[in-house]
Amino acid sequence: MAPWKTWCAVLGGRLTGWGKVLRQILYGLTAHEMYMQLRKERDHLHRLFMLTVFGDMIGLPLLPSYHALRLLPYVVPSLNRWKRSLLRERDLTDLAAQDL
Repeated sequence: MAPWKTWCAVLGGRLTGWGKVLRQILYGLTAHEMYMQLRKERDHLHRLFMLTVFGDMIGLPLLPSYHALRLLPYVVPSLNRWKRSLLRERDLTDLAAQDL
C-alpha cells in the first residue's frame, strides 16, 4: 500500500474524531440545558400522573379504582421507584442543588 494512502486514512480518522468532539461541545453549549429541563418536567408530570391514578396506595384516593386496575399492568415496573421518590424526605437544599 502506498504511504500516502495510509497517511490519508490516519488524517481522515483524526478529522472524524475532531468532528465528534466539536459536535459534543456544540451540543453542550446549545441544547444540553434544555434537554435536562425537559427531562425534569417529564419526571414531574410522570409523578403527578402516578399520584392521581395510584394515590390510594399511599392513602390518597382520587380516582375510582377501576381506572387504576386498568392501568396497573403498564405501571408495575416503575411502581417501587415511584413510591420511593414520593416518600423520600426532602428539604430546601435538594431544590437548590438541582439548579446548579
